[in-house]
Amino acid sequence: MSKRKLISVLFLWLCYISAAVTVLLILGLVFTVFIRGREMLTVEILTGIPSFLKGTIGILPNILNTVYIVVLTLGIALPLGVGTAIYLNEYRRAGITVRIIEFAVDILAGVPSIIYGLVGLLVFVTSLGLGTSIISGALTMAFVVLPGIVRTSLEALKSVPAGYRDGAFALGTGRWHTTRTVVLPSALNGVLAGAILSVGRIIGESAALIFTAGVADKMLNIFEIFSPNNSGSTLTVALYIYAKERGDFDMAFTIALVLVLLSFVLNLSARALFKIGRVKT
Repeated sequence: MSKRKLISVLFLWLCYISAAVTVLLILGLVFTVFIRGREMLTVEILTGIPSFLKGTIGILPNILNTVYIVVLTLGIALPLGVGTAIYLNEYRRAGITVRIIEFAVDILAGVPSIIYGLVGLLVFVTSLGLGTSIISGALTMAFVVLPGIVRTSLEALKSVPAGYRDGAFALGTGRWHTTRTVVLPSALNGVLAGAILSVGRIIGESAALIFTAGVADKMLNIFEIFSPNNSGSTLTVALYIYAKERGDFDMAFTIALVLVLLSFVLNLSARALFKIGRVKT
């Protein structure tokens, strides 16, 4: 066997081993969480409201708070992120300004989320008087996921062939009409990818939300989430509280199992959206 062929075989086996180790780690993680969390995962837990006075447990407020945070964050960050990407790619010519903005976005993407939490605590909770509330957490998380949305949307817009734009301009359409009817539909898969990755980031975030959204297990309705000082903990914050503060690892693993299931559903939804997008295009 020649030296080149031997190196190729070794590299191939190294790839196989790396893939196998990755799969085993993921399966081990999921299996451990499933075994520890399935015993307490009941309808009562999913629909119950925790109360020390009544002696009840449940994670329904945490599930609803997670949904509130996700919806509000995307409602704030998605238009800003996509709009910034459109401005940089469609309206602003490549130059020093665009490079500076892109560099700033990349830097912000690498900032630890706990720093965003401290800034959110200073700005939204204290300075603006919103207190520890759902709206403070959503505003903070909007800044956390904004760089990722800008970057993925920008790359999706750059991947649209220039011929699409030239053809639309040749027909006499304006830049905004071309962007809205030609460029954005062609880049839809990339924009959706950024949104879905942001949802996963929001669901898995705890450090920033502890400072801004709070740790209360209070049941909030749709109107109370916009009010100041209405604290509410998400699933990841509740997991931290149960595991670190209360030492209830059974409940912590139950919440972890719910998060794993949410991630699984999120990935399936992403695949379905991508397939739908390919069929339409």
